[in-house]
Amino acid sequence: MKRTCLVANTSNMPVAAREASIYTGITLAEYFRDQGMHMAMMADSTSRWAEALREISGRLGEMPADSGYPAYLAARLAAFYERAGRVACLGKPEREGSVTIVGAVSPPGGDFADPVTTATLSIVQVFWGLDKKLAQRKHFPSVNWLISYTKYMQVLEPYFNERDPEYGSLRSEMRNILQEENNLSEIVQLVGKDSLSEDQKVILDIARVLRVDFLQQNAFTPYDYKCPLTKTVGMLRCIIQFYSKAQEILANTSERSKLTWSAIKLQCDEVLQAVKESKMNVDPNWPDDQIQKFFRDLVGRIDDAFSQVGDPVA
Repeated sequence: MKRTCLVANTSNMPVAAREASIYTGITLAEYFRDQGMHMAMMADSTSRWAEALREISGRLGEMPADSGYPAYLAARLAAFYERAGRVACLGKPEREGSVTIVGAVSPPGGDFADPVTTATLSIVQVFWGLDKKLAQRKHFPSVNWLISYTKYMQVLEPYFNERDPEYGSLRSEMRNILQEENNLSEIVQLVGKDSLSEDQKVILDIARVLRVDFLQQNAFTPYDYKCPLTKTVGMLRCIIQFYSKAQEILANTSERSKLTWSAIKLQCDEVLQAVKESKMNVDPNWPDDQIQKFFRDLVGRIDDAFSQVGDPVA
């Protein structure tokens, strides 16, 4: 709290105060930025600010646009978000400062076609879509991986590739698995899981591992309060390796002695459990070399486990 400034204007306060609060907050952030500090501004929420803007616009007798908001809503939002960035400050001593804006949008009824949401999405480069259903299942952070996106990946790829060249391909494979699970969930609700093919059953089970054991986090635990990149990539590599090996064996098994996903999972249960527990077993404070060695050994165990499964025929 010693490094926090709060600007609080609740909904029962004068409408002009609510409309001005967002500008007060960004001006405070710029004040500390000009001293060479790196500021993060959390605007919660721009939807309430836009409602105050709509009330003022109505009292001024301005022509309303979509949903009663003024026609200049998008321009005002853009002017606000464009005040974020990294700057070289004037004067002596030479210094650099930055302002990062994290704006929350709370559309009524979760309707993403709301004018404030639409205008915000056309401006920002990163979007975290919070999902009420995930929160109800106690899945935190409750960020929906299917609707969230970033347009900074091309900028960030050199950074990630320098540290691990496989990161991009692992990330893409994970997104594909989660997307496939979403497509299959409707079929499962209609006809049941037993009607799926063996490779589709693999997708459902590995997607569950990704959701529960990889994406779900608990900041109050010693193993999950932070996650270095080496641990993130290591866990992801082990999960994708297990998935790839399972699909490979199912694709290459003969019709006469056809393996099922249940049989494979039964034989590889020990190593699958080790993959799930790797989050708890790897301390985020370990040096990178130790973390990388742990996951290299785990990948080797996965390969050994699948080499003893059934009798695949090319």
